[in-house]
This record gives sequence, C-alpha cells and structure tokens, in this order.
Amino acid sequence: MERDKNFVLGIFDDEDVLLHAVKQVRGSGVRIHEVYSPYPVHGLDEELGYRRSRLPIAAFLFGMLGTTLALTMQFYMMKFDWPMIIGGKNFASLPTFIPVTFEMTVLLAAFGMVGVFMVTSNLKPWGKPRIFDLRSTDDKHVMAIDLAMNGSLQQEAIVEVLKTAGATEVNNKSFE
Repeated sequence: MERDKNFVLGIFDDEDVLLHAVKQVRGSGVRIHEVYSPYPVHGLDEELGYRRSRLPIAAFLFGMLGTTLALTMQFYMMKFDWPMIIGGKNFASLPTFIPVTFEMTVLLAAFGMVGVFMVTSNLKPWGKPRIFDLRSTDDKHVMAIDLAMNGSLQQEAIVEVLKTAGATEVNNKSFE
C-alpha cells in the first residue's frame, strides 16, 4: 500500500521563466518530481536531466520481430503448408515477399512502441491518473516537487525557492 503523497506545485505562465526556474530550483538542491506543460518546451528534458529515450531501440527490435515473423510465415506457407507452383517459379521467392514483410514490420513496430510506451508511462486502463492542476492542459506550466524526495528541506524553503524562481502561484497537493 502506497502512503499519502504530498507535493508542492509551482505554477508558471511563461516557458522561458519555467526553463530558468528549473535551472534555479535544481541548482538550489531541490529535486523536481515532474514538470507538466500544455505543449512541448524545447530544452526542458535536458534541464531536468532526463536521459535519451530507449523507445527507438524497442521500435527496432519489434520491427525485426515483424520482419522475422513475416518471412518465416510466408516461407512456411509457400514451401510446406500449401505449396503452389506458379509459372515454374521458386517457392521461396524473396521479391514477392517484400510487401507483406514491409507491412508486418511496420505493424509490429507500431504496436510494440505503443505497448512499451504505455507500460513505461504507467498508463493502464484500470489506473487512476494523478492530475496535479487542470490548467496544465490549457495554458499553465506546473512544476511538481515531491516533499518525500526532498526530506532534508522544509516545505517553506521549497516554497520560497519556487517564488524567487518566478512562479506565479505556489500550491500544495495531496494524493491518497
């Protein structure tokens, strides 16, 4: 059972102020839980210290799985399951396998990436999402700071850091 989570939220109006605030807040020793924005902010992931995504690796592996399955399926069908002699051509003619192989590669790569993204993002149909501030989907940028991650810092110190960094509002949020 997960215990209650308490967060301090810094609300920002401008993306440039947000980028400078992330630098300033991280520089003061406060660990940021996440930053929510209504649109992508260029450079935010670097400022938060995120590593490059491994989703392209998963896409490549799922694509290779699709290629392997398509070629294996077609070879098995044409050679063993239902061999057809068409104009005296070879049973396993690779040029005729290209369209199906391409489509199966794209299909499995797309489905695999969606599945990996949903698992890594903790998006599940039975889950209840944490919504820190509804305005983060409209026109505000929200910086969420988990108080449990910043055990040595007092809440008042974190609020002061957010205010000096340019937050227009600082709110508290609790989840059960």
